[in-house]
Amino acid sequence: MKVKYFYDAMTSTFSYLIIDQESSRCAIIDSVLDYNIYTGNFETTNADIIIDYIKNNNLRCDWILETHIHADHITAACYLKDKLNAKIGIGIGVKSIINYWVNVFNLNKKILSEGKHFDTLFDDNEIINIGNLEVKIMATPGHTACCVSYYVEESIFVGDTLFMPSSGTARADFPGGSASILYNSIKKILALPCKTKIYICHDYPKVEGEEQCLSTVEIQNDNNILINKNVSSSEFIAIRNKRDSGKKPPKLIYPSIQVNIRNGDYGEKESNGKQYIKTPINF
Repeated sequence: MKVKYFYDAMTSTFSYLIIDQESSRCAIIDSVLDYNIYTGNFETTNADIIIDYIKNNNLRCDWILETHIHADHITAACYLKDKLNAKIGIGIGVKSIINYWVNVFNLNKKILSEGKHFDTLFDDNEIINIGNLEVKIMATPGHTACCVSYYVEESIFVGDTLFMPSSGTARADFPGGSASILYNSIKKILALPCKTKIYICHDYPKVEGEEQCLSTVEIQNDNNILINKNVSSSEFIAIRNKRDSGKKPPKLIYPSIQVNIRNGDYGEKESNGKQYIKTPINF
């Protein structure tokens, strides 16, 4: 297996390409669509870099995978599916995320609520294939109710659940989030063999160009500032809840959630032929 990462400095997001070199099949994890919050313009720069890599290396994309409904960047899944003819997959817990946010944005619940606009909703412990590679879906909720991690060979792609050891873990104050559930999910990850590689979704370096995406179970267990082998559940919950108290939401939360629960679709055009991102007032 080969892993290629792509970093978007604007949203501090890592996207991944998992490649089965024997079959030349691949999968994309946590793609990014460029969005200008001030103008409302979308661009496909990040997604096109991945597409070019796939085409230049004669690969065939089987899956576009989401670790969860992101609140800090917009998925390029819909665009990538159109260009690569791949299936989009996300954890089955996305249904609860959709059912919460369709009310906030007053969207058409009949279309969205069952999540049928995603190609596949994964159950915990389900197995999928990328060529000859077997990928195990691990439900790892806590940051959101729909978080999953993708465990393949000796690597796991954990989305926002864990950060690099010096940064700790995901927040747990979003709707459906829970510090206690997050603790249990992380412990499930950290129970994997100690040499298991952990690929994260976000890093926020003080100096541009020093971002990191890779640690191991052993490194996290020894060094994570919020959750390691010496931290109890009650200690983690207290620290996590204190950190999350009064924490500002991500600046892209409304555009991101709105588009991402629709699988990267911008939504229906209104009577003037335009599409809009809604911002609830006094929500």
